[in-house]
Amino acid sequence: MPSPESEFFYASSIQDLEKKQWNDCVGYDHPFTRYEFLAALETSKSACIKSGWQPHHYVEIDKEKNILAVCPLYIKNHSFGEYIFDHSWAQAYHRYGLNYYPKIQSAIPFTPVTGERIIVNKFIKNISNKRLSIINHIIEETKKLNVSSVHFNFICNPKKWNLNKKLMIRQGIQFHWKNNNYKTFDDFLITLSSRKRKLIKKERQCIKNNNLVVRLLNGDDIKEEHIDFFYECYLNTTGKKWGSKYLTKKFFSELLENFRDKILLIIALKSNKMIASAINFLSSTHLYGRLWGAKYEVPFLHFELCYYQAIEYAIKNKIKIVEAGAQGEHKLQRGYMPQKIWSLHWIKDQQFSKAIEQYLDEETKLLNNQKESLEQFAPYKNSN
Repeated sequence: MPSPESEFFYASSIQDLEKKQWNDCVGYDHPFTRYEFLAALETSKSACIKSGWQPHHYVEIDKEKNILAVCPLYIKNHSFGEYIFDHSWAQAYHRYGLNYYPKIQSAIPFTPVTGERIIVNKFIKNISNKRLSIINHIIEETKKLNVSSVHFNFICNPKKWNLNKKLMIRQGIQFHWKNNNYKTFDDFLITLSSRKRKLIKKERQCIKNNNLVVRLLNGDDIKEEHIDFFYECYLNTTGKKWGSKYLTKKFFSELLENFRDKILLIIALKSNKMIASAINFLSSTHLYGRLWGAKYEVPFLHFELCYYQAIEYAIKNKIKIVEAGAQGEHKLQRGYMPQKIWSLHWIKDQQFSKAIEQYLDEETKLLNNQKESLEQFAPYKNSN
């Protein structure tokens, strides 16, 4: 239970809470846990009951109504937009005549980025105990509701959680680029094998070969016309890839209005006409590549806008890590190395919980082997 000086509740909308109080608790650096980002998802109807993301945020407050801790939570009736894939679990439930949905999900909708999921105000003395207490509250809420399970996606190192033994750890892999104090892009290239260095130089010629210009926009440099064009590109990509869009135009418009300092928009132009765009988000330590699209195909332009421009920006601005989104082994030869990611899961049905735990044990062994195998193909000189 919370201390006598605090109480907790579940908010059906982040808009029921004060922006400053939320941000004072979660901090202002990580873009995806900020009030502005989560509120834009809700007000734009990108994350709502109709889209299958019903907000059910955990909030703990003190007697003065100050926020002590939060956990972004959603009641889900599908598994789309999560990037931690549990469709096989849902299918197994269905085969046995049981309902896997709804479930409770702690995640940033449509955003496969590691970050804190249970966020405790930095003034709390024993953060580990508080985090464990909140996990127990959320599990109890899961037991009360007509849901099958609770999932915490893209968590930071699970050792920090002072783990409740009922939670199962799941491991995954993403590809991240690390800035080893490079001064220039050429400094980075020098660390690669000759073959990989030549590959990247060849791919980067796509700008010159197609008479393109690349512009990087942040903050007030981003205008409505740029966001309008990016959204056209986004629709073009989602239409080809998935046949549906997750994020609405209003979502990006609200970010432009309230959050533009956290956005890095990269645009390619030909004869002063925009032809492709990639949107990124910034913290003091990370550049997060999220979405991209183009009006027509230009060979290697995707790599240039999404990977190489991101690396150049990170070097210039002394950003430590570039995260280029989910999956993608093709990132390896472009300097992005495999990194472990984690999620935590609690399953209400004990029989299925045991079966899933056994599955996760085997999956972890396979993923560890996969990571070691991938590292053998790293493009860096000292990795061969």
